[in-house]
Amino acid sequence: MADALTLDRPCQAIATLTLNPAVDIAYEVDRLVDDQKTHARTTRYDPGGNGINVARALKELMVCAHSCCIVAGNVGALLQRLLQHHLDDPHCVEVEGETRINATILQAEPPVQYEVTGIGPRVSALALAAVRERFLGLCKEGFGVLTGSVPPGVDEHIYAELLREIRAQGGFGVVDAHGTLLHTAIVEKPFIIKPNRYELGLLCGRELTRLEDVAEESRRLQRQGVEYICVSLGSEGALLVGPAGSFYARAPAIAVRSTVGSGDSMVAGLVAAFARRQRPEEALRLAVACGSGTAAQPGTAIFSYNDLGALLQQIEVTPLDI
Repeated sequence: MADALTLDRPCQAIATLTLNPAVDIAYEVDRLVDDQKTHARTTRYDPGGNGINVARALKELMVCAHSCCIVAGNVGALLQRLLQHHLDDPHCVEVEGETRINATILQAEPPVQYEVTGIGPRVSALALAAVRERFLGLCKEGFGVLTGSVPPGVDEHIYAELLREIRAQGGFGVVDAHGTLLHTAIVEKPFIIKPNRYELGLLCGRELTRLEDVAEESRRLQRQGVEYICVSLGSEGALLVGPAGSFYARAPAIAVRSTVGSGDSMVAGLVAAFARRQRPEEALRLAVACGSGTAAQPGTAIFSYNDLGALLQQIEVTPLDI
């Protein structure tokens, strides 16, 4: 199990792309009351957007990653200041408008999580070309991570186009998105996709109630050309299907505080392991540990590297005959 945290292996280049980043604000409150002011018990500010969250998690894993994003206005200036503390190598392209603010409200009684996401600035073709060129130059023959939504002005075929360019330069494309972004990306045969159970069900057009159903549909997609499919299953853990077989890992027992960023942390675990050429089962183990570690944190915080050893000890990876 220590293999999952191996740090002395050489690591391929990694770059993440966040076209619609945000400043994430998380409030913990006792209870929301209609038409009444509610005072927060705690408030937390973090740089946000799926690609940025993946890069934050990679830094926590002591894996150097480049991170490209688009920023705008005063909120964008705040985001850039936050990035200096959270990322190893941020690259920002500035546009007009205002970077979005996302809010997460964690209610204590009854325990409920509310999330409100902003829209983001309109991105010009010139700005998109600039961030695209920088991203492709940084991932080179390594891993290009494409996650999250796109802002106004960006076509939803962008991930598919980038996957073609990543593959053409000898790299590996990783996609965590939904809807048209994911549908069009799959056609370009990415190295990894990471849908959750619901998103996979939308892709295949049926409800996936059993683990066997998830594994069968994942294998069907994998045979269409996606190298690895990792399906997150919430408290049940995750499934990884690839050319070497299918593997299931049950999530460790944790007290869930917030699920924000948990999927992004899973992506970081997968990429960190594959970039070090580790076995698929070790990649899955690390991904589940990272995702669970983040779910145990408040608001928009992510896991701590120091907590991963204990989590990894609890995670057993089981091969599936699918």
